[in-house]
Amino acid sequence: MSGTTLLAPLYGLYQKQLGFSDLMITVIFAVYAAGVIAALLLFGRLSDGLGRRPVLLAGLVLAALSAVCFLLEGGLPALFTGRVLSGLSAGLFTGTATVAVVELAPEPRRNAAMLLATVANMGGLGSGPLLAGILAQYAPQPLRLVFFVNLALVAVAVVGVLLIPETVQAGQTVPLRPRRLRVPPAIRSTFVPAAAAGFAGFAMLGLFTSVAPSFLHQVEGVDNLAASGAVVCAVFAASTAGQLLMPAFGVHRALIWGCAVLAAGMAAIIASLATSVLALLVLGAVVSGAGQGLSFRAGVTVVGEQSPPDQRAEVTSALFVVLYVAISIPVVGVGALAVVAGLRSAGLVFSACVALLAGATALRLLLRPAGEAETGAG
Repeated sequence: MSGTTLLAPLYGLYQKQLGFSDLMITVIFAVYAAGVIAALLLFGRLSDGLGRRPVLLAGLVLAALSAVCFLLEGGLPALFTGRVLSGLSAGLFTGTATVAVVELAPEPRRNAAMLLATVANMGGLGSGPLLAGILAQYAPQPLRLVFFVNLALVAVAVVGVLLIPETVQAGQTVPLRPRRLRVPPAIRSTFVPAAAAGFAGFAMLGLFTSVAPSFLHQVEGVDNLAASGAVVCAVFAASTAGQLLMPAFGVHRALIWGCAVLAAGMAAIIASLATSVLALLVLGAVVSGAGQGLSFRAGVTVVGEQSPPDQRAEVTSALFVVLYVAISIPVVGVGALAVVAGLRSAGLVFSACVALLAGATALRLLLRPAGEAETGAG
């Protein structure tokens, strides 16, 4: 997963080398989400028929091909191709690797295995920008060395996948057609606030993994790529902590508190962009990351609990498509607005919109908790 976020602190270097705008940065980032969504819809059930290991190996091959695209330095076409391949690999990993980890664990340790998968996922996403930032700042060949390191990590992962036992009896035929995206009317009062909370949180993640390094450079005056990578890493680390803390809050309280904390974090980011105070940006990154983690895990949990068992995968897929739309499309708007009004103004507008959405969702959940309509009707 770390390979999917390696570009976060490097966009500025590509921008100088190729001469594209802040809008193009967000478009390059957004095509990654298109790859994830395509993989989730087309290949989400593939490992149930082929087995976990073949799908994981296919994801690793796509990850390696993505790194090769970036090593070729073929301009924008290579960047776009690399990002699409990276998104496809992440889409294959997201469900398959999590299920494989849980299936490989002994029954008494299944919950611990799920937490391990969560930490591995978010930890990988967070370590990518940190690794890329450190190597780009302090090692030679800033746009090449990190992808050689990525290929080495992929090779280690391939060996690991080849060594683990298969947990699925292969042979079942799984049709390669898009999953349906239908939410039953009975759970829409649960799905809508969970999706709104997730949309706000993933839009924030999209901001930090695409244009936050540009904010640090143009607004905060920070040119150190390692620092840029560390700020992005802090968001994912805080998200991991928020997800791990969710059971202590309970699902419904975690959904409300997650939205409220996310709104507070975005307020700190707004203050940072308005005053050019770096400490406020770092504070906002940590606070909003924690809120995103709380609300994300709570939203996925409550939607899974209240979905009909025979439609649970379908509804969960619909939720994840909403989340990956959120991580991509809104930040393209930031890039477009930055061309017209400047990066600072674009960041202020975007952060205010995310804060308003998170705050409104928290208020709605306070007035009517998720799933209340079904309980009353029941």
